Amino acid sequence: MKDDLDLLQGSWNVSELEMEGQTISGGMLSNARVVITGNRFESIGMGSVYEGTVTLNSSAVPHQLDMKFDAGPEKGNTNYGIYELDGNTWKICLATRGKIRPSAFSAAAGSGFVFETLVRGAIPASMKEEEPSMSRTSNKPGSATTEFEGEWQMVSAVMHGQAMEASAVQWVKRVTVGNKTTITAGPQTMMKMEFTADPSQSPKTIDYVNTSGPNKGKAQHGIYKLEGDILTICVAAPGEPRPAEFESVEDDHRTFTVWKRK
Repeated sequence: MKDDLDLLQGSWNVSELEMEGQTISGGMLSNARVVITGNRFESIGMGSVYEGTVTLNSSAVPHQLDMKFDAGPEKGNTNYGIYELDGNTWKICLATRGKIRPSAFSAAAGSGFVFETLVRGAIPASMKEEEPSMSRTSNKPGSATTEFEGEWQMVSAVMHGQAMEASAVQWVKRVTVGNKTTITAGPQTMMKMEFTADPSQSPKTIDYVNTSGPNKGKAQHGIYKLEGDILTICVAAPGEPRPAEFESVEDDHRTFTVWKRK
């Protein structure tokens, strides 16, 4: 009889992700995959590569798994979690810090947990396409380099007045090539957009057009400031007016983020 590790072999598509009380699904996770080969795992998609070994304890209730990272930003760390395997659906809830282990499949704000639902599937050809360059200069024809060029690590984030936990912030980065930006959380693609900026305004303005996900085709208006290697951005939700200040308070539908150039 096959054990759970045997049953997990192959590629799994991330269909839904809950982190710090926020749920992401649909097109925003279109490139997110976890591949199990033997006792090794690999997260595939836009952003950093996460690799390591997985250990299962199917006799525990709920079932337990330990993910020990040996490649990527989490190299040397072990995340402790629980899992549930039901045919072609695999649920994982992981702690992102310390030796605590979740006891339920949820990831409320402040918990430091990440809850993923995965479904079995093949790796699509689109995932084999070249990822955005991390260089500060673009070699793509017709793609002009901007002051946002390169890779940025998130320092802090406030959304609708609620601060993102540091355990989640450390996963998030943005990569800009020309006028295109991709924001990822670990292996998950959160947003893709094209942008225009006007540094002659006070405060400086930035306008996004989402190119993937549930807001595809929708515009968002924001402001920014760039001080050395620190980028600060405040962006309104689609259809909302441009912010006038760098802040986000409860129910204002704004996202206020700070980034450091890597």
